[in-house]
Amino acid sequence: MADVGASLVVFLVAVPLSLGIAVAAGAPLIAGLTAAIVGGIVAGLFGGSMVQVSGPTAAQTIIVAELITTYGWRVTCLITVLAGLLQVALGAVRIARAALAVSPAVIHGMLAGVGATIALAQLHVALGGAPQSSALSNITDLPHQVAHNHTAAVAVGVITIAIMFGWGKLPSIGRIRPSVVPASLVAVGTATAIATLGHWEVQTVSLPDSLVDAWSGPALPEAGQWHGVAMAVAAVAMVASVESLLSAIAVDREHGGRRVRLNRELFGQGAANTVSGALGGLPVAGVIVRSTTNVRAGGRTPLSAVLHGVWILVFVALFARVVELIPMAALAALLVFVGARMVSIAHLRDLRRHHEGSVYLVTLFGVVFLGLLEGVFLGFALAMIVSLRRLTRFTVRTEEHGGRVHVSVHGSLTFLGVPRLAHVLRTIPSGARVDLDLHVDFMDHAAFESIHAWRVDHERGGGSVDIDETHEQWYTRSSARTAPAAKTSPHGPGRWWAPWEMRGEADGEVNALGLLTAGAREYHASTADRMRSVMSRLAHGQYPTALFVTCADSRVVPNVITSSGPGDLFTLRNVGNLVPPSGTSGDGSVGAAVEYAVTVLGVPSIVVCGHSHCGAMKALLEGAHTDAEEAGTTHMCRWLANAAPSLARIDVPESPPESTPTSETLCRLARANVEEQLGNLMSYQVVRERVESGTLTLTGMYYDLETARVHLLDAETGRFSPVRGLQDVTGPVPPPRTGGGQLIDESSSGASSRPSC
Repeated sequence: MADVGASLVVFLVAVPLSLGIAVAAGAPLIAGLTAAIVGGIVAGLFGGSMVQVSGPTAAQTIIVAELITTYGWRVTCLITVLAGLLQVALGAVRIARAALAVSPAVIHGMLAGVGATIALAQLHVALGGAPQSSALSNITDLPHQVAHNHTAAVAVGVITIAIMFGWGKLPSIGRIRPSVVPASLVAVGTATAIATLGHWEVQTVSLPDSLVDAWSGPALPEAGQWHGVAMAVAAVAMVASVESLLSAIAVDREHGGRRVRLNRELFGQGAANTVSGALGGLPVAGVIVRSTTNVRAGGRTPLSAVLHGVWILVFVALFARVVELIPMAALAALLVFVGARMVSIAHLRDLRRHHEGSVYLVTLFGVVFLGLLEGVFLGFALAMIVSLRRLTRFTVRTEEHGGRVHVSVHGSLTFLGVPRLAHVLRTIPSGARVDLDLHVDFMDHAAFESIHAWRVDHERGGGSVDIDETHEQWYTRSSARTAPAAKTSPHGPGRWWAPWEMRGEADGEVNALGLLTAGAREYHASTADRMRSVMSRLAHGQYPTALFVTCADSRVVPNVITSSGPGDLFTLRNVGNLVPPSGTSGDGSVGAAVEYAVTVLGVPSIVVCGHSHCGAMKALLEGAHTDAEEAGTTHMCRWLANAAPSLARIDVPESPPESTPTSETLCRLARANVEEQLGNLMSYQVVRERVESGTLTLTGMYYDLETARVHLLDAETGRFSPVRGLQDVTGPVPPPRTGGGQLIDESSSGASSRPSC
């Protein structure tokens, strides 16, 4: 049912946009609807994405418009068919990932240029005039259009644009949010209603009497046009493929289902283009706007994309007369808004941080003033130049103090930078004691030989060289066969997970603030630059894979034992990894975290992780929850009372035992406590509903401190089985399966694999 509801929302978004894109491309209006129908049904059935919605896209309008002008509509349909077959072939040979090698700066710049071109051209239509032949002409003629055109079409365009800009900013009325209804539908519908009821004289949409009458199939070009057609096929296939694959990857961040299968998605897009061209439709690609709308409306499977195409087909077949009431100025105004939104300042800001803003701007202006292919070529060429320049971009700083020369090298060391590096090293006095710090993310063989040769000569002259490598140990690995081992930094990445004292951090700074500061310095020196691109993307929102409930014990580090990174886990930590049942009085922070993770973040999984040698479980066995509340432990005693039902699972009386609990008893209780908390999670309505619907799984996990091994709860046997490491697996690791709402690891089963605690 969620997919059905989502399909209706996407259908309402797709109809006006498809018509508008056909208008911008100068194609028959029915071609836009045909492409939307085929893109939804064919790409949905044969594609590799769970939630992507395909159809005609604004990125293709400039190409299609030029093709129609040069070759005519029927040859353009043939080009669409051939481009689709090329995509099918590329998907079949599994080359989809190669399409992602295009710089994002070029892609975003291309889309921005297309958006600006569309907005400039359609603004004239919205003002009651006609677009000019080029973007420059559209700009120079715009003042004349604004000064002299004051027809009803202008009013329709102004109404449409005003609603598009203001609809999302309206306040909610109770639980009713205006954003639930697509702004494009409201804008076009309102403009159509006003124009119709007011009997305004405006040009409206004109559709053929039937889809059969509208069909105009592909036709062969003239004899001398085949070379141009071949170039056009490659251009359409490239733009459609790259846009579809990037859109599929981007929308994967919005949902927790199966990730996109890129080669299958490319195959599905090719099949859709083949059918669309054969039926007289526009080129098809994955559309990020419709795809994100689909996810936010509740779409979870390809059924929503398929049904959205079915609804468009039914609508065109039964309600074509309603479509013909839509003013052309309303569609033009809609495209002005869409085109303006394609020029993203946020993308430019992000790219500037990575020193790629120039690539974005060159591509944008190239597309606007020269043409799509010319602009993309200029952007791609500049991106290559920027990349080559980065290979030579490094800094060398030299300073002397304490009788030692400190040389610090930052950046990438390649043969292009060898002359400059060699010059700096030769200026170091003979016999000096040198500390060479290599903060490099890459070193090729030429750079290694240059440093190594200088080091050998310097040490022969009575000097000494200590080499520290903050990032990966490029020099150490290369010199292992040719020179004595160089001194390496104690802060190398191989031990980043170890405690401070094991890395020598505690030797000089023993206070907590000093240790934290030292750790922050190490992070800034070795990790922050690499994290920046990841964190800048995550700064705009989080889409964690799981709510991870675990103990506050400092020895349990969730991201280490799950090999996860920023944005993967929404972590909830407390004493004893407890989840009080819903409605329990007292601390409500756990319930708040559960509700937020499930309802707002939409996590597909909740993990409860206990561990061995748990202090909370030891206190529970010793009866801390039943003792008179001692000074300073009031909150702890009350909190541990939430774990008391776990004792019944291992047949331990709730009265304090006479002796210290054994490690085996602690192990049994810690595991029983995990099962108890999984049961408590089901007392929350939001959790229970999603578990029963199959959209949420509950997982029991146990971490053994002594063996550093992770164990998963098998819901069928009630046992915790260790997860086998890659070194223990001779064949492919079987994927975990779910059962009874909990994760089961099939790689370890049977009593023989169960540890004795």
